[in-house]
Amino acid sequence: MLISAEKTGTNEFTVEFKISAEDFAAAVMKAYHKNKNRINVPGFRKGKAPKAIIEKMYGENVFYDDALEIAFPDAYDAALEEAGIKGIDNPFGFDIKEVGKEGAHISCKVTVKPEFELDGYKGLSAVKDAADVTDEEVEEDLKRKLNDNAREITVEDRPAENGDIANIDFEGFTDGVAFEGGKGEDHDLELGSGSFIPGFEEQIVGHNAGDEFDINVTFPEEYAEELAGKDAVFKIKLNAIKTKELPEADDEFAKDVSEFDTLDELKADIRKTIGERKQSAADRNFESAIFDKLAELVTAEIPQCMIDRTTDNMLNEFRYNVEAQGIPFEQYLKYLGMTEDSVKETYKDRAEKEVKTELALEKIAELEGVEVTAEDVEAEYAAMAERYGVDVDTVKKAVSEERVTDELKNRKASDIVKENAVAEEPAKEEKPRKKAPAKKKAAPKAEDEAAAAEKAEEPAPAKKKAPAKKKAAPKAEEAPAEETAE
Repeated sequence: MLISAEKTGTNEFTVEFKISAEDFAAAVMKAYHKNKNRINVPGFRKGKAPKAIIEKMYGENVFYDDALEIAFPDAYDAALEEAGIKGIDNPFGFDIKEVGKEGAHISCKVTVKPEFELDGYKGLSAVKDAADVTDEEVEEDLKRKLNDNAREITVEDRPAENGDIANIDFEGFTDGVAFEGGKGEDHDLELGSGSFIPGFEEQIVGHNAGDEFDINVTFPEEYAEELAGKDAVFKIKLNAIKTKELPEADDEFAKDVSEFDTLDELKADIRKTIGERKQSAADRNFESAIFDKLAELVTAEIPQCMIDRTTDNMLNEFRYNVEAQGIPFEQYLKYLGMTEDSVKETYKDRAEKEVKTELALEKIAELEGVEVTAEDVEAEYAAMAERYGVDVDTVKKAVSEERVTDELKNRKASDIVKENAVAEEPAKEEKPRKKAPAKKKAAPKAEDEAAAAEKAEEPAPAKKKAPAKKKAAPKAEEAPAEETAE
């Protein structure tokens, strides 16, 4: 029974309620049956001592703690429903004011979703990239197809060059000791691909098949913790050198690799595929930008529990994706030099944005009077069952109707935002201005001719080379390109 519900902080209510004497007595009886087999009473076998005897021996409050745990959830939910409050996290700040045969009198704090106004969700605008396809993109894709269908030829009359495929055996050592994951045999490595750590591939160039030699490298600072920044020696055996022989780009090639009869038809299909891919990416990026702006409209303080829950969900999804590739999650984190907490930290801003977006969509559904019918819910259950390959009843047991309804409302609210969004054209690149024609130099004066001739004989100053660019550190989400010396 609700006594009072008072807002006592940002996103916080203090709720006071009672558990009736009847309900508490029923909970005490359940606690007795739960614990009687564990209580020793002289003269009685375990589990046979009457409740009154146990209470007389150990005190009438012997079952109160368990009884409170049993009776609290229903009483708490009833109090929140009566107060019109929806808690979003476990209650806290408990104050047991009274407990006994008369029932229980309890006070606790409840975290709720923030209250806020939402304006401007219609007409949000963002740049939408064009999906134009250039001739260069078509040719690049065609080159990839040619490369995928290339024939490998063993080279025996020259040393390895960039672009060759080197088949190598290797083993890495730090401080003279072989390290885990640093050994491989019959490994094909395309020289110049940047697949292995900096400095590795370059030192294979110039060697001949059959050569055995050492490579000296330093692991990057952003590498796995146990190897980061360390010097290493790799013992290499160059088993073979291979090069690729590309097929001719002609009608015969088109017939071999596609359902088309001519190269022009294949190129047209490549252009169409690239265009569809770019359009899909443009749509996704535009939509993402729009919902980023929607999240910015929510200026309320967000309960930390909502951000933490979303962050945990992101971490679990990350874990699932890694382990789906057959990689133990802890091993993968070790490779990245990260912990679960440091991964969560990288998700923090994104998680807050997701929470704000969800809150905004819930508000829009409320403002727009979005409705979800029983038919909508049943259709969604059927779609989920088909997606996961299970029967509808299994889905219904796993996902509540309330959750499905909320998801459908948010989806409809999302459609309202997208339907009213404005796509801006990307800024056009300014064409470089044509240079004005150079003015003709006046003929040199007689007294200047000797100086000009003398200057022409001076060597031009050497140009400074641009410094090599540093490689960016890998992102936490990225999988390692190789598991060994890469």
